[in-house]
Amino acid sequence: MPKAFPKEFREDVIRVYKDSDASMAQVAKDFGISPSCLKRWLAIDERNSSRPSGRATPATESDALREANKRIKLLEQENEVLRRAAAYLSQANLPGK
Repeated sequence: MPKAFPKEFREDVIRVYKDSDASMAQVAKDFGISPSCLKRWLAIDERNSSRPSGRATPATESDALREANKRIKLLEQENEVLRRAAAYLSQANLPGK
């Protein structure tokens, strides 16, 4: 049974093939797969790409989601720092201290 390649690897190979002028055989050789394997991946990608053209691919959606989650985490940390600073500064302004 042939070894299974990760989905990200398959997506990268397909993207490189579509974006370059290299032949299918050359791209397959560069990535260490057979040309028939690449041809099968392309056929599967064509079948699965029955999405409207305006939508982002799953790879770009997951990249965008990952970036958004990083940004959310950073903003939450910044918010926590500001909340603690406000609490500290309000304690300093209390009468009797």
